[in-house]
Amino acid sequence: MLEGYQRLRFDTPAPGVLEIVISDPDRLNAVDAIGHRELSGVWRDIERLDDVRAVLLRGAGKAFSAGGSFDMIEDMIGNAEATARMFEEARALVANLVEFPKPIVSAIHGPAVGAGLVAALLSDIPVAARSARILDGHVKLGVAAGDHAVLIWPLLVGMAKAKYYLLTNEPLTGEEAERIGLVAKVVDDDELYDTTLGIATSLAAGPTWATRWTKLSLNEWYRQAMPAFDASLALEMLSFFHPDAREGLDALVEKRAPRWH
Repeated sequence: MLEGYQRLRFDTPAPGVLEIVISDPDRLNAVDAIGHRELSGVWRDIERLDDVRAVLLRGAGKAFSAGGSFDMIEDMIGNAEATARMFEEARALVANLVEFPKPIVSAIHGPAVGAGLVAALLSDIPVAARSARILDGHVKLGVAAGDHAVLIWPLLVGMAKAKYYLLTNEPLTGEEAERIGLVAKVVDDDELYDTTLGIATSLAAGPTWATRWTKLSLNEWYRQAMPAFDASLALEMLSFFHPDAREGLDALVEKRAPRWH
């Protein structure tokens, strides 16, 4: 069922626990077109696996995920077909996570940006290492904050904090993310894996339907905000036809300050 994936690895570290590893460590697990498609659709495949009762999501190596690859972003700029495809995949990623019935625990370490951050924060119990670097980098790239941000940040941290971090793109450490309520728990770096595996193992051993139905009920808050998410995602895709997107990408590649139009 889970064969053929190129950017995701799978393991079973404890009974009933499926471990998903975002695995492209040479690029800090930056999500390319293949990885984005896999991360969007994998939840439907896992939902069908009866022996999986909880999921642990993490990144390989030194990062959770360093965001979208420059090649993928380059392909989207001014490209109607590519942005339409990305709109469908990005919406599927969020919708599939919201509707996924089994509990997900995420272990966030190093950089956590882009589609990887979507999956990390839409997990039911996101746990961050103290040194984690969490960033919504949309505006810094010159595009509107789409993905998950408008859907969940105001609910998790309040509108004032959401606007501050989404408009300024100031990165958050794991400690700051826990302080404002963006993640459920922060731990020392060397405790992250054992802590998250312990939580996932406990959830897998718990009452399956009580856990699922509690998650189902809580996620109604996210379902109510889906129209705002759809608007933000459409405006993000529209942004890729504005010259600021080209300037934002060029500035990142050239490691210089952008000159916005």
